[in-house]
Amino acid sequence: MTDTPRGMDSITQELLDAAVIHVPFDGWSEAAFRAAVADSGVDPALARAACPRGAADLAVAFHLRGDDEMVRRLAETDLSEMRFRDRVALAVRYRLDAVDDKEAVRRGATLFALPLHAAEGSRLVWGTADRIWTALGDSSEDVNWYTKRASLAAVYGATVLYWLGDESPDHAETSAFLDRRIGDVMQVEKVKAQVNKSPLLKPFMLGPNWLARQIRPPQGPKRKGGLPGALHARMTGRT
Repeated sequence: MTDTPRGMDSITQELLDAAVIHVPFDGWSEAAFRAAVADSGVDPALARAACPRGAADLAVAFHLRGDDEMVRRLAETDLSEMRFRDRVALAVRYRLDAVDDKEAVRRGATLFALPLHAAEGSRLVWGTADRIWTALGDSSEDVNWYTKRASLAAVYGATVLYWLGDESPDHAETSAFLDRRIGDVMQVEKVKAQVNKSPLLKPFMLGPNWLARQIRPPQGPKRKGGLPGALHARMTGRT
């Protein structure tokens, strides 16, 4: 009987559990992958079927596991009395708190900085931003879907790098850094709102705003390459 995709995911998680103790010493490397196979007792052929790229696939699974934990914590938290910027900051903190070992993240950052894996690293960070906005109920239907995620991805990436070097109690300095970065983004949004309300400047934004409304977020669960999305049919002339 062949393993189902769900079974393969279970094997990946088993391998990941076994790999994390080796990653601080060996990185997300072939040595760490082989050690995980040996420690877990998973058949080597099944391990390769579940993770064709070896440790690189485990590094991806490690990142996604952190995203899952963040979403779980958000779902269990009452956010109703919080300002929206505070909800975003809390989500990022939950994502950082989901990590048990900084060194595994540091090694992952090294892996995804390599040209071979850089694009996937960017997609993972974008995916984290997407899951935060989705968990917080974002309902954007135009270019704002992209700008929100792009801004948060930049904030998240910078915060992770700061966090990796932060040795302050309870990562207080990271929290302050995160608050400043979110404040910078909110200031940009405030300026945009003021421009759109200004009788003098608003006419100059009619064209850009119209174009922005034609851009749509991705449709369906599958996305193929790049930043997904589409121009509205009224502009493209297609249905």
